[in-house]
Amino acid sequence: MPLSKDDVQKIAFLARIRVPEERLDAIAGELNGIIGWVEQLAEVETGDVEPMTSVVAMPAPLRDDVVTDGAIADKVTANAPDPIGPFYAVPKVVE
Repeated sequence: MPLSKDDVQKIAFLARIRVPEERLDAIAGELNGIIGWVEQLAEVETGDVEPMTSVVAMPAPLRDDVVTDGAIADKVTANAPDPIGPFYAVPKVVE
């Protein structure tokens, strides 16, 4: 079902995008082209394709899940304009 000018206007309203009246037909054509490409993708047979996270089959390197404090508070606050000990000092926002 192709998108009409009214459909594009409603989508623009919902997306809070201001679209000039003279651009609605052009945008409808562009969106219909995008929807056509998505419909073509739906026709591709992917039943025998295994899900993958990379083009190269390799295990992800694992490390022990150990909680630490980082022990680098001095390095972290080194560029702070006004640190107080190992903490950032920020101006009071709410009185």
